[in-house]
Amino acid sequence: MRKVFDSAKRVSFSWGVEATATSAQVLETITCGMTFSGRARRFIMLLLPLLCLAGNGLLLGCYYETNDDLTIVALLRGVSAASPVTDLHLYFHGYAALWAWLYTTAPAVPWYGLTLYGLLVVATVLLFAVLDKVLSTRLSMGWVLVCSTLLFEVAWLEHGFWFSYVRIPVLLAGVGLLYAAQRAPGRKAAILGLLAFALAWLIRPSAAVLALLVVAPGAWWLAQRRAVPILASAAGFAVVAGLLVTFTRSDAAATYRRLDVLKSNLNDFHLTAPPARPLSAPDSLGLALTHHWMVGDSTLINEAFFNRATPVHLPYFVEHTALPKLRNLLLQLGRDYFPLLLLLVGTCLVAWRSGQPRGVFWVVQLAFAIVVVGLGVGLKLPPRLALPVLDFWVLGNLIFCLQPAARFPLRSALLLLVLLLVAAVPYAYKTSHRRVVLSAERSRNHERQRLLFGKVRGGILVSDIVEETYKSASPFQEHLVPTQGHLLGIAGWPTLDPSQPVLRHALTDTRDFTTSMRRLAEQPHVAWVLSPEGAALLNRQLALRRQTQQPHVRLQRAPEVGPQAYKAWVEDVK
Repeated sequence: MRKVFDSAKRVSFSWGVEATATSAQVLETITCGMTFSGRARRFIMLLLPLLCLAGNGLLLGCYYETNDDLTIVALLRGVSAASPVTDLHLYFHGYAALWAWLYTTAPAVPWYGLTLYGLLVVATVLLFAVLDKVLSTRLSMGWVLVCSTLLFEVAWLEHGFWFSYVRIPVLLAGVGLLYAAQRAPGRKAAILGLLAFALAWLIRPSAAVLALLVVAPGAWWLAQRRAVPILASAAGFAVVAGLLVTFTRSDAAATYRRLDVLKSNLNDFHLTAPPARPLSAPDSLGLALTHHWMVGDSTLINEAFFNRATPVHLPYFVEHTALPKLRNLLLQLGRDYFPLLLLLVGTCLVAWRSGQPRGVFWVVQLAFAIVVVGLGVGLKLPPRLALPVLDFWVLGNLIFCLQPAARFPLRSALLLLVLLLVAAVPYAYKTSHRRVVLSAERSRNHERQRLLFGKVRGGILVSDIVEETYKSASPFQEHLVPTQGHLLGIAGWPTLDPSQPVLRHALTDTRDFTTSMRRLAEQPHVAWVLSPEGAALLNRQLALRRQTQQPHVRLQRAPEVGPQAYKAWVEDVK
């Protein structure tokens, strides 16, 4: 310890005065000179992320953030489609066909969750490789391990704990590009980084492009001009692949994409204004159905309907919607991501005293703020996007602060370390509490699924609430998705998918939504499990589209069958 204090005396703790001993020397002394050979170091930096993911997985578990993932699995398995879906049109280009074949070959294996979690492992390993080279220029191996682990716990843990497919393309593409830029002009690193970007783009193109945008500053600070070919190659791939997908898209898929955007403008982004004129009865019903995500009836809900009933009007959005969305965004960031905000403040303080030209740095900070506010106010910024964007913001700032030309005294290292420690304690409590909440939600949903799926028994389940029960499920326990009979969901984004008219035709010999509901009402072995709102809207659809000589069809509560169970009553015209 005497050696430590003697070394520390030679360090100036003034922001503006050069130290007689570097912070790396002092920290090397503190860690007792911990050093490793190149091969041992690489092994440790490979093992550490695996241990972090495995340890947190065993302690906390793994939960789906939304119901989207298991909804996709149901399509891939052919549970909510006439046959396993091999093309999801908007995302998972190439993956869907492979998964559909794998589920047909070995249905007991959770291929979807294993694949995406495997890509998360790859992204995490690449992250630790990037951090190792960034931190090791100033810190000893021992402190690299400590800081990397702390960064994982406060900035990366949520990705594996609160899992979503949307996180994977942002993380994989972003870290892959940073890894390639850091090792430019190395060919192997470039191939690996661009391959990671390509795999990410195939999952969700817009997410990969967002990653390209947010890692560009960090890549530049890592490699300067050597990063340009990497970033340009990724951008070129995105453009060419995007054009290829666009020009080979079927008419049904193109319509699906347009309707998905229009639906999202209303339900997700809240960009729309009230209609300028009173709505007709069909449009009024269509608007109510869209609010409830029951968008499968193309006779009511189509592009012309959205143009009439849900106009996008910028002055209305600015006056009535933008401010509440901004308020919610700021509350979300402060409540859920205070560790990242603390690190942003800390890295900005360090950059201010770094002795480097800082004009570009502050422009980048402004650009990131615009991206975050633009996503949160103009579109939406759920946790599955918010944390990846903040991660790359912090990582870019850290790269700037640790550039070889930057002044990085011991005081700066201690400041960032203290911020990490201060953030880790309340964040650990918050994560522990979230685990309890998610575990309870999973148990409730598991029980609801047992009741719902028990009604299928080789028949047909018509429901607007099944997808709700997919939230908080485990990526590795897909047996919660029914494997016998068919699920005909009448609510949720999949009702726009081109596979749904095909399913209705397979079950009722018609693609028309209302006609298919009428025919299902006359069939045995059909279970109707609906929310009160969904049943009321479906009854309005059946009444609106009824022809004069057609029998009356109405869904009525059947409490003797089970909670939220309905029976179809068919009354002939007298």
